[in-house]
Amino acid sequence: MTVTTGKSRSAPRMIDVAAHAGVALGTVSNVLNKPAQVAPTTRKRVEASIAALGFVPNRAARSLAAGTSTTIGFVVTDLSNSFFVDMTRGAEREAEASGMAVLLANTDMREGKQRGHLALFSEERMAGILLAPLPGTAEVELGRRRPGQPLVMLNNDEVTGACTVGVDDELGGYLATKHLLELGRRRLVFAGDPALARPVRRRLAGARRAVAEASGSASLEIMPTDEIQVDDGRRVGHDLLGRDEAVRPDGVVAAADLLALGIVQVLRGDSVLRIPQDIAVTGYDDNRSACDSLVPITTLAQPGAEMGAAAVRLLLDELRADSDPEVEHEHRHEVLRPHLVPRASSVGS
Repeated sequence: MTVTTGKSRSAPRMIDVAAHAGVALGTVSNVLNKPAQVAPTTRKRVEASIAALGFVPNRAARSLAAGTSTTIGFVVTDLSNSFFVDMTRGAEREAEASGMAVLLANTDMREGKQRGHLALFSEERMAGILLAPLPGTAEVELGRRRPGQPLVMLNNDEVTGACTVGVDDELGGYLATKHLLELGRRRLVFAGDPALARPVRRRLAGARRAVAEASGSASLEIMPTDEIQVDDGRRVGHDLLGRDEAVRPDGVVAAADLLALGIVQVLRGDSVLRIPQDIAVTGYDDNRSACDSLVPITTLAQPGAEMGAAAVRLLLDELRADSDPEVEHEHRHEVLRPHLVPRASSVGS
């Protein structure tokens, strides 16, 4: 059996709304974009026609025509890390207060995905883009952006030519190490490869500064890792378990919470070694997994939500300057402070 169907009904257009309401096409446009400029009775008539016809404005087309958008694109490194989730929430709250929305994209630590998301956001003419870049990619991505496309980078202060929001990682490494030294720990290990990323290098620099202040009474060994994930931490943990008790470190400064988590998982499984009595561990980031660990992990909390909010404010400042020739925008580099959150992995339950 052959079934013949009529032509599919096309979606109503602005011109259909104008005809239905008996107004000019420009009046419909004003109702959608500048409602305050339309008389209340006319506006209500147009709104009734929009509802009757089921008209849905094409926001992409309107943004292209007007050269404006109310959407900010946000590309983050890894949503399995709650630090980036906090960033997103802070950005969303700040954007919403200004009548903007945030569209989120996750790179899963893959450079190709990061590049693809940024290209898509640029093609869609987002009002601006927030980027928490993968290590070593900030300058490259800055060079790829569309001319005139506002871009703010988070968790990064390595670039010129864009606003950035970062954290004082050197201070964070110092605070973590100082905490262990104040607990009487003297044979310390820094877990994490400073060649991985600038934040890791700075955390190590802070750890070295704290040990130097101990005037020779403490030592610091560096244990490089391939990445800063849980599996890398487990490898560090097995290495520590294999050492003779007399030379085994009594404190670990991990460059990230996921590293610390892997270390704690391995050490906790040993029937002799105790945390923190025999070895104390600190992490970095205040990842949810650090708090939820069977041995809650001492960490340096980064102000993720504040970073996201600050990035949106910088982006909005740049957008306002772009729309007003009398306003000048200067790229700023905001640096926020981390703070120590002591937990059972260093101070006991």
